[in-house]
Amino acid sequence: YPRRHTLETQLSKFNLTEIEAMLRSYTKVLFVRDPFQRLISTFMQGMGSSPSFSSFVQDVLDSGQHNAKVAWKPLISLCQPCFVQYDYVVMFGSLRQELGHLLQRAGLPVDSLLPKFTDTQVQWTYSWLSEQMFRELSLQQKKQLSHFYRWDLAAFQFASSFLSD
Repeated sequence: YPRRHTLETQLSKFNLTEIEAMLRSYTKVLFVRDPFQRLISTFMQGMGSSPSFSSFVQDVLDSGQHNAKVAWKPLISLCQPCFVQYDYVVMFGSLRQELGHLLQRAGLPVDSLLPKFTDTQVQWTYSWLSEQMFRELSLQQKKQLSHFYRWDLAAFQFASSFLSD
């Protein structure tokens, strides 16, 4: 898309005609991750000031969706998948397979560009960690988190998400 010379990178900074032209001219890829795993990752990276995972989750819930930080904001509000028709949706946990397909579709050599992923090991680790962290939460927190991420859970098939129940 012959974009005007600007430093703006958010679609909301462009007018509707420009947005439509850009979206038609690009291959749109959306990378998604289970919301509960995103919370765990954010907590483990120390992005919250809470001493326990349970208190961190409570801080997230208390902040509400409109005041949520990008690290834990629902994906639906960040990526607008109902308005933007993404060409590919790539799930965390199957990156090697998905990225290999994307590179192949782009006509690029898959083996030379694709880093080594250990998807199975990552999935097992997050499954174990999710189970441990989920146990720390009260029933009320679990219900509130499921409600907080209800649209993400409806839009994307996070088959093994603890929040789906």
